[in-house]
Amino acid sequence: MLTRITSATKEVLIGDDRPTVLIGERINPTGRRRLAAALADGDWEAVRKEAIAQAQAGADVLDVNVGVPGLDETKLLPEAVRVVAEAVDLPICIDSNNPQALAAALAVYRGKALVNSVTGEPRSLQAVLPVVRDFGACVIGLAMDEGGIPREADRRVAIASRIVERAEAAGIPREDVVIDCLAMAVGADGGAALVTLEAMRRVRAELGVNLSLGASNISFGMPDRVLLTGAFLALTIASGLNCPIVDAARVRPVVTAVDLLLGRDPYARRYVQAYRARQNPA
Repeated sequence: MLTRITSATKEVLIGDDRPTVLIGERINPTGRRRLAAALADGDWEAVRKEAIAQAQAGADVLDVNVGVPGLDETKLLPEAVRVVAEAVDLPICIDSNNPQALAAALAVYRGKALVNSVTGEPRSLQAVLPVVRDFGACVIGLAMDEGGIPREADRRVAIASRIVERAEAAGIPREDVVIDCLAMAVGADGGAALVTLEAMRRVRAELGVNLSLGASNISFGMPDRVLLTGAFLALTIASGLNCPIVDAARVRPVVTAVDLLLGRDPYARRYVQAYRARQNPA
């Protein structure tokens, strides 16, 4: 199954046996005081520089989130989308659970965006899916509902199935739905990674959809987070993950290595190109 997202000039395909698509996570003010302050001050240069840096680091898609308490997301999100689209030619993942902000951002976007995100909660499905459909976008569905993030893989798979069913009923084709089975901190729950991996394998087998994941959540609170996140990424990609939301600069070496080992990089071209880029940074 292929999920197609585009900018005004570039197409990115997410699908089986294709190279892993990296969604750059760094245009997000959560836990980043300087970016939050820049957004509050209307300093778009910080966003522009971050977009360029992520593109240079090998991100294929850029997640854009402007959720700062007290700021008008409906006004800020479309402006952020404009700034990023002018700075780089990568497709954009528009990150908000506010349907008004999503609609405002999608209205100015040139291309087929990825929306992050909808949940299995009835209010979320009712509010977000019509916006996604009306703008012809793709959507990430989070395997959680009004009860929060389930601890069991069975419940996550059931919620994912509900999201896919509701999306199709709303007129959104299955290939335009990407499921996030959710990563929780392994430092707080030693079985967290196993639950996510099981849910991912089952969603791919039972629903056939592509998979996203905020992979770095697994290492929250642990030492040497880059190492732990990289190891988790290798396991998740082998389990079906094909468009993680990550810091591309930190994880791209691991991802290109995993793609090579899984036969997704003919003649090791991408792996060697990535290696050479690291040896001779611009």
